[in-house]
Amino acid sequence: MILACQNISKAFGTDEILKNVSFHIEEHEKAAIVGINGAGKSTLLKIIMQTLTPDTGETTLAKNTSIGYLAQYQDVSGEHTILEEVLSAKADIIEMETQLREMEDQMPTLQGEALEQLLNRYNRLHHDFELRDGYAYRSEVTGIIRGLGFLEEDFDRQISELSGGQKTRVFLGKLLVTKPDLLILDEPTNHLDMSSIAWLETFLSNYKGAVLIVSHDRYFLDKIVTKVIELENHQAHVYLGNYSDYSVKKAAIRDAQLKAWYNQQREIKHQEEVITKLKSFNREKSIKRAESREKMLDKIERLDKPMEEHADMKIKLEPNIVSGNDVLMVEGLSKSFGSNHLFSDISFEIKRGERVALIGDNGTGKTTMLKIINEMIPFDNGKITLGTNVHIGYYDQEHQVLHEEKTLFEEISDAYPNLTNTQVRNILAAFLFTDEDVFKRIADISGGEKGRVSLAKLMLSEANFLILDEPTNHLDIISKEILESALNQYTGTVLFVSHDRYFINKTATRILDLTNETIVNYIGNYDYYLEKHDVQMQNVPAVAEAVTEEKSDAGKLDWKQQKEEQAKARKKAAQLKRTEDEIAEKEAEIERLNEELNKPENAVNSAKLSEIHGELVKVTEALEALYELWETLA
Repeated sequence: MILACQNISKAFGTDEILKNVSFHIEEHEKAAIVGINGAGKSTLLKIIMQTLTPDTGETTLAKNTSIGYLAQYQDVSGEHTILEEVLSAKADIIEMETQLREMEDQMPTLQGEALEQLLNRYNRLHHDFELRDGYAYRSEVTGIIRGLGFLEEDFDRQISELSGGQKTRVFLGKLLVTKPDLLILDEPTNHLDMSSIAWLETFLSNYKGAVLIVSHDRYFLDKIVTKVIELENHQAHVYLGNYSDYSVKKAAIRDAQLKAWYNQQREIKHQEEVITKLKSFNREKSIKRAESREKMLDKIERLDKPMEEHADMKIKLEPNIVSGNDVLMVEGLSKSFGSNHLFSDISFEIKRGERVALIGDNGTGKTTMLKIINEMIPFDNGKITLGTNVHIGYYDQEHQVLHEEKTLFEEISDAYPNLTNTQVRNILAAFLFTDEDVFKRIADISGGEKGRVSLAKLMLSEANFLILDEPTNHLDIISKEILESALNQYTGTVLFVSHDRYFINKTATRILDLTNETIVNYIGNYDYYLEKHDVQMQNVPAVAEAVTEEKSDAGKLDWKQQKEEQAKARKKAAQLKRTEDEIAEKEAEIERLNEELNKPENAVNSAKLSEIHGELVKVTEALEALYELWETLA
């Protein structure tokens, strides 16, 4: 066991957050903490990190356990570049490397006992350097930086010029490089695109230490965790398995609790009816029997009725006008911002009733595409046609039409005067505004909260074509499920951008992947996209040309060009295979040289030692170059 939390309780004034929370994390275990916003997830992490003191209870770490913590908002300052900042996590390895180079420079100048002492120190340090993967640390650092979505040209950017999200990514990279025994991550996917999230999934799945994650990304949790700790009603409940397993088990437990409650209520009602009947006989024996039954009834431990999960928080979306079958036609669309070329000659159609997810890495132009369709920014070339009776409802967190002077309640009730007070409260509750929150002024809430109010208004708008940009940002899991249910029952049409793969998987009937400046179409949900992605991407230029061919013969690939493309693909695959073989050879060569370096007869021969080390440096440099080439090819 690497971490134990025992009977943790915490309140802020009269607001009880955690009550007798207990769980443990084993070595190498991957666990998640889940719960609605305000359940106390971040509070619990701060208590584990000892930046917050619990009212009662204690946390215990195994002896000599190293711990790394990523908070939701992580500021990194200083004049370092991105590469320098992440490399600083390997300062001890870099110092060892510097010492080894200095010793090598001293060797030719020493003789006798002084040389022997230096060689002994060198061998010990070199052995330690090797055990800590000293020859691979630079590749490891650059691989992690790339994995988290930074391009090579970003490596020399100053930390001071980065956005808050980029700084958090840098800190996460630095944390991953340090490889602590226990890694605690609070919403690690918040500032990552889909490629980076997939990379992080693989990294954490293979991570040798223990991992404790707080995340609303259900697909991410499904891929990584084997235990879920749910915070509900101030208490913790532990479920073995991933997020989907937890959902099934939780539903089964709740059904069993509800059944037990109904059975007990039925028995209580039956006993009360018998007691009333016995008393009605008005005889001494029947009255005594009634009193006996009353005493037995009083001793029954009454079960609490399980809470109905957001039973009154359903959102029903229904367009007031049915659109034509053709909702949107995009033909030959191109857009650039100066020298930044986003996409060109893109064509696609959306039919009534489809729920289409537009995905792609950060910077490919997804939000730009939505804004173009909504006539918020101009395009360079092409044509956009809306179908008959299409009425757009648009959600963009940067473009919210809210009245700063109104309360949240007034914002909804004034826009939709036919709603009852209960209905207004229910729609706000579905988007995490409860109790007195509904009487806050729009001017006094955060940008994320304003986004949730805008989404609530849009859900009531009766538009028949919803265009949504990251609709699940700032929503907890229950609110996401409410939104998923609403969209799945919606009879209109939806086009949305989202990084939430679980949300995409639950709602999308089609996926448009904006990649390599073109659109690749997948007729299915996110699981289908993953299944078909590699096949589709083998010939993206041909896919792009096939789309264009429907509109024009221009640019059509002839037979010879197709053969050239296939030959290039085969040549690249062969080069990748050769590179992998060379990497294996160089790694074997390094292993052989290290064995030579550690032989007793060579340890006292400075000339031989210097020769072996010279070879080792050359082979290591060659291996680094091969790693770089492999990353480019792969």
